[in-house]
Amino acid sequence: MTETLQETVEAMCSPGRGILAADESTGTITKRFDSIGAESTEASRCAYREMLFTT
Repeated sequence: MTETLQETVEAMCSPGRGILAADESTGTITKRFDSIGAESTEASRCAYREMLFTT
């Protein structure tokens, strides 16, 4: 069990990888969208999250 956990940690922390926090609040994701000039609607936030997990 310890070896499996260690392997998982090493895979998650390898160069070029990280942990995605996909539970952003509406306020946080609105700031992200505002910074790129995108409208933050329920539909656009849903499409953004869908894109994150399907591409």
